[in-house]
Amino acid sequence: MRVKAKYLLLIAAAVWFAAGVNIARLGLGAALGGNAEPWVLILGIPLVFLAFHAMFSRLVGKHADRIRGYGEENMHVLRFFDVKGYVIMAIMMGGGLGLRAAGLVPEWFVAFFYTGLGIALALAGIGFLVHFFKRGDTITCPITKHTRVA
Repeated sequence: MRVKAKYLLLIAAAVWFAAGVNIARLGLGAALGGNAEPWVLILGIPLVFLAFHAMFSRLVGKHADRIRGYGEENMHVLRFFDVKGYVIMAIMMGGGLGLRAAGLVPEWFVAFFYTGLGIALALAGIGFLVHFFKRGDTITCPITKHTRVA
């Protein structure tokens, strides 16, 4: 399935936001389960959020620039990530699922880590949405093939 490249920003927004909400939901469920000390949540959630938010903010800009560079071409819907992005996503998802399934991650860790990570992911999804509405349109010069943001 192919879409105009600028719509990859919307697809990325939906994927990142949905992933963030689901991960935050797991973290909040663990936090409400009472297995974490309140001070761990109060300190841990903001620290994890800030660490991942800084990283994801850079990734959102990088991926948005790459997507805008496609111009008006029709692209496969999965091109919102590059190969490196899919590899990182697979490692993070596989690692998280594997560690939790093996019982190697205690609930108190899931409570603060997943909540902070999920909020950062959801905010990155909103960042892609902002890129779509603010700078999603591009203009390509028919002579030089130079693409610039409109």
